[in-house]
Amino acid sequence: MTTLPTWPVSVKAVALGSRQRVLLLRNERDEWELPGGRLEPGDRTPEATVERELWEEARWRVAAGPLIDGGVWLYEPIPGRRVVIITYGCTVLTPDAKPVVSHEHKEVGLFAADEVPGLNMPDGYKRSIATWYGQRSR
Repeated sequence: MTTLPTWPVSVKAVALGSRQRVLLLRNERDEWELPGGRLEPGDRTPEATVERELWEEARWRVAAGPLIDGGVWLYEPIPGRRVVIITYGCTVLTPDAKPVVSHEHKEVGLFAADEVPGLNMPDGYKRSIATWYGQRSR
């Protein structure tokens, strides 16, 4: 019998503030990343996890959903450690609130769509952000 690999799942949010800037957090690897976190055993739904994580990491209230097309991908943040990333587009319920950086990250930032391609960030996040901007402009 073949044993399939299992990887942790991390749900992430593309959330745009009042000036249509995406919320990003700088991690310990000096990469920008989308806010979010791992699914935990007690979490009701992935969407509830996204909503909780946005509050914990930046003090923003959001409504999670829909899933972003192409927003599910495998990421290897450190060699040998893979994570399944699932990305949701979010409606920010507190768009004028200034995001607050938590103890989990080094910095918080808000970026315009044209700034994202030049950031130190995994390509999967960049694709998800571009897709969400495209869906929002329709």
